[in-house]
Amino acid sequence: MSDAAMTVGARPGARMEESPYGIQSKKLAMWLFIVADSATFGAMLFAYGYLRLANPDWTRPFAFWPAIANGLAMTVLLLTSALTMVAAVRAAQAGEKATSLTWLTVTGLLGLGFAVLHLVEWSGLVGEGWRLFQNPQGGSVLFGATFFSITGLSLLHVIAGIVAIAVVATKYRRGRLDAGHVETTGLYWQFVGLVWMFVFPLVYLMNAR
Repeated sequence: MSDAAMTVGARPGARMEESPYGIQSKKLAMWLFIVADSATFGAMLFAYGYLRLANPDWTRPFAFWPAIANGLAMTVLLLTSALTMVAAVRAAQAGEKATSLTWLTVTGLLGLGFAVLHLVEWSGLVGEGWRLFQNPQGGSVLFGATFFSITGLSLLHVIAGIVAIAVVATKYRRGRLDAGHVETTGLYWQFVGLVWMFVFPLVYLMNAR
């Protein structure tokens, strides 16, 4: 392997083959993950839509307060975190490490706020008797199955993103990762926010009373 065969953005001394696609390997891997994960969410939302239309007794349990209001608050937090992540990526690309780390921290805290609100919502629904295959209002039991599955997968992605942001920020501060890693993490976080823009109207607003 020649001296030139090193990945762009790798740590000094880390020798790796160049990506043959004109894009950093880590960024290419993230795009491939996003494409595959989009198919997963797409299939789940399609199945949810089919089940909703196929069941005439589909339950619409969400009043504006607290369910829709809580969903709106979660949406605002996630949209705001998308903007702070953009700021973090731009600062990293400009070589402003301290500023980038500040915005990464803000992004992680906003994501944590989203997760907390989501868990509080789940706790309230479970307290009302909702389960994966249990409907306390007497309608289709599939409502609980689809709601907890779709929102659970979305919440899992947010939690994974928070962990990733914390790890990347720590290693970026220590000089073990570079701006390219911040950008790749930003791609994942923007994907998480984009998914929620489909989940919120389909799962919450369309099930409002």
